[in-house]
Parts: sequence; C-alpha cells; structure tokens
Amino acid sequence: MRRPPGGHCCPPALVPCSGRCARGTVLALALLAMLLLLLPAQRSLWLQFSRTPVHPRATTTAAPAPLTQAARPSAVPSMPPDLGDTYGQDETYSSSGCPNSIRKKIGATKFGATFLPTIPVLQWARHAREDEYQRLRRYGGAHGWKDVPWDVLQSALSLLNTSGSALLADPRPLPARCTRCAVVGNGGILRGSGAGPTIDAHDYVFRVNGAITEGFERDVGSRTSFYVFSTNTMVNALHSYAADGFQHPPQTPETCYVFLPDHDRDYLLLRAALSQRRVDGGRDKGVHPQEFFGEDLKVGKFRMLHPDFIRYLRNRFLHSHILATPLRSLYRPSTGAVMLLAAIHTCDQVSAFGFMTPGYRAYSDHYFDRGHKEVQFFINHDLRMEMQLWQRLQHSGILWLYTGPEGT
Repeated sequence: MRRPPGGHCCPPALVPCSGRCARGTVLALALLAMLLLLLPAQRSLWLQFSRTPVHPRATTTAAPAPLTQAARPSAVPSMPPDLGDTYGQDETYSSSGCPNSIRKKIGATKFGATFLPTIPVLQWARHAREDEYQRLRRYGGAHGWKDVPWDVLQSALSLLNTSGSALLADPRPLPARCTRCAVVGNGGILRGSGAGPTIDAHDYVFRVNGAITEGFERDVGSRTSFYVFSTNTMVNALHSYAADGFQHPPQTPETCYVFLPDHDRDYLLLRAALSQRRVDGGRDKGVHPQEFFGEDLKVGKFRMLHPDFIRYLRNRFLHSHILATPLRSLYRPSTGAVMLLAAIHTCDQVSAFGFMTPGYRAYSDHYFDRGHKEVQFFINHDLRMEMQLWQRLQHSGILWLYTGPEGT
C-alpha cells in the first residue's frame, strides 16, 4: 500500500502587483483553486468508471489484487448521502467471553475502520416504531423500508417479540468459551471435499438458497442451524434446483429461518408464518408457509436481518463500482455474502466452506450439479469483489476459508 507523502510543500511567494495585473492574478488564483477542488472528484469518477464492468454472462476474471502485509485500518469509502452511511445502535454483540473472538481482534486489522461493533444485525418488535419507519423509508430494497407499507411492517415485526428474536448465534458469555460457526455456500469446490464431519462439528451451521444436504452429507454435512434467504431467492431456488433434489428449505428441529428482506413479500410471509395462516397479499397471496418451513412455526424459529445491516455491508465491505453507474439500484451483496458477514458479526470464530476462490473455474457452479456448469455473473451482485473480500478476511485472520486442493 502506498503511503502518503511525508513532507509538506508550500507555493512560492507571490509578488504583489496592481491594476490589471492584480485583477488578472486574482482571476488566475480563483481558477486555480477551482481546478484543485475539482481534480480529486474527477480522478475518483475516472477510476470508478474505468474499471472493468460486470458483464451478465462473463466467464473470466482478473486475479485478485495482491494482499498487503500491513495490518492498518482501510479507509471507509466516501459515499453520497443517499447511500445512508448512518445506522442505528445495538449492543447485543458488544462483548464476548471468548479470548480471541473476531470482535476483539478485528480492530488491529485493516478492517478496523470498516467494522461497526454496534451495528444492528437483526430487526424485531422493538424496531416497529414510527420514528424508525420515517428514518428507514428513505432507502429502498433490502437497504430500508421504502417498499414496505407501515401496517405490514408493524404487524410483522411485532410478532418477533421474544428475547431470542434479538439474537442470531448465542454469544455464550462464558470464560474462554468461543462460539464456532461454519458458513456453507453452495460452490462446486465442496464436491468430493469430505468436509461434512468438520462442518457438522461446529456450534452452528449456516446455509443458503438451494441448500441440498441429502446425498451430499460427506462433503457438506447434514446440520442446518440457520437457513438464510429472501423470499425471492428461496422461491427461485425451489424452481431452479427442484430437479437436483431441492424440494424445500431444511426442516429440522435445530433450524432457524433468517429472512434477508428485499421488499414487502418477506414481511408478508413472516406475518403469515407466525400467524399460522396463508399469505394474505402480494405476489405470494394464498401460499401457506408450511410449504416452506414445515409445521413448527413458533416465533423462536424465525429471525429477520435489519436493513441497516444490509446497507452497512454494501457501503463498507462491498462498495462495488456498480454503485457509480445508472444500475446502482439493482445492486446489493449476494445472499451468501450477507450470510457470511452476518456470521462474522455474531460468532466468535468463523469457517467458510463452498465460497468462490480464485480457482473457481476448475469447479462447477454448485456442488450438487449433475454436470459441469460455469459460474455466471450478473449485475445485481459483484461476485468478483466478494471473492477478493474473502481472501482479505482470511489473510487478516478474521475467518478460515476452505480453498480446496489449491490451498494445500
């Protein structure tokens, strides 16, 4: 990483003059000042727009940028006000009994300036307030409540009303007790890995989207503590991977369902599940939640990620060049990226399996694919940037990343 110049420089003294000369000098100085003010912004815009764009069907990627050895906080990217780099406060995970938890060591890494220890990870009944609604309705999609009517939001969140609704992984504040989490993506790198027993040995196991375990237990394990999804990604996965054996999300006594809300259909489905009735509005009207989650629809089975958390991840961890383009409204971190970063914010130790690595071309898109399928890239996510982030987090000691044979 290049360091800023250490010294200071001063302009040469100006010789006074009068009349037309003085007026010319004043004008020249004004123009020079304007040019100096504009140069940083022009350079920033040039750098943003000169990056290689994400092509919807691209199959190639540049190698990740070299990783620096210096454990220095990286600068938080400057953001326009409409991206909303201000957030609520939550002390739920501010302490841990684990002597080497992620939260205790992240400040000494290059992510020290990026990480906010009091970011709210989950939303629940206490957030169903009109002042919060007015604050968050400025942001659309997964980043706020702009697309969610107040009555739908209030009636859904008010049902998440137990102490467990505020917790994802139990912080377990016991001396020297560390909460170990395995976060399992669906990447083809897991096929033939034999990682299943290692995954299941963790305290908690996170899975996402088309989480097929039956028949793949040796490679991906069988436990699911948290299934992370948006209604849209879950429904798409059910359609796309039905022939591969994905008939419904994991339904075990251990499993909790963690919504990544994209718009009102997530709140409508949550409300229907906790009211034990069919969805009464929107695109999924008439759907019975038991089709997805089984018969056990107690409040303790459900969690919902906070829009502040999703916006914070986009702004600080995965601030993609897409945000500088007209397609910015389409972009958010992938569901798998949100799942992994949620674990980093709530667990003491994190191991990541099945996430994209620089050698991804050697593997099929998913571990359950019947034949080799190339990884595809779409504009709504920046998978290359996510891949590089996993490398940096591993290098900083924040997580352990399974890299397959390439890492041995």
